Amino acid sequence: MALDAAQPGFATTVAALRLRSWKLGVGRAMEVIDQFSEADFTHIVDDRADVHVSSRDGRFYLGYFPNGRAGGPDEDWVTGEGWVTGEGWVIAVTGTANVPGYRIAFGTDTPAEIVADAVARILSTSRPL
Repeated sequence: MALDAAQPGFATTVAALRLRSWKLGVGRAMEVIDQFSEADFTHIVDDRADVHVSSRDGRFYLGYFPNGRAGGPDEDWVTGEGWVTGEGWVIAVTGTANVPGYRIAFGTDTPAEIVADAVARILSTSRPL
């Protein structure tokens, strides 16, 4: 950044900040959900209009909660003031006896395109046994 040492305090220019535009807005959830074929995954829409997708073997789970997850965790990043309105997406992969699984959660305001990219990457790593 350009700093003017002759002036007291911090000074910079707009050009030095390198301002950017960032993807914002929830996007289209179907960009995520359409990645799951009916042949390999089970789809359930519950009475809250939440969507649950699981692999036939039960080791992969995706939950989409457009209004926030009922009974979701009380973690600060999920419930923080003015930050995220709740847990909107959950991805979980069950581990094995030798390797632990993992869980990823995104807020309700996370763009669906971001979640879709994460899901695509996870699906690209799965292989039939």
